[in-house]
Amino acid sequence: PCVCPCRFHGEGYQEGYAEGSQAGAAEGRRCGALHGAKIGSEIGSYLGFALTWQCLLPKCTDEKNSKKIRALDSLIGMIRKFPYEDPTYEKLQDDLEKIRGKFKQFMTGQSEMSRCNQGLI
Repeated sequence: PCVCPCRFHGEGYQEGYAEGSQAGAAEGRRCGALHGAKIGSEIGSYLGFALTWQCLLPKCTDEKNSKKIRALDSLIGMIRKFPYEDPTYEKLQDDLEKIRGKFKQFMTGQSEMSRCNQGLI
């Protein structure tokens, strides 16, 4: 009996496709979990930092620092609204960049606020 090589080619393709799909899905889950953990850790550190400063700031209510206090409140609000459970959220990267920007904005005045909390200003 004649064995058609195209039959083996088709079967090999199907087997390879199935194995590749499984391996790709597993790798995608692993990579997604790792990336998600990194984002969660980053945002968690921002929130911990912000909440700590929020506890320290009532002593610093002068006009000079009011802008920084508003930036801090905005940062906390942005973090609390961040959609942790929805990886399909279309603006996830945009919102993450906004949080990073707000954190950097707050950090530019941190040394002045630190001196305020130490009673130096």
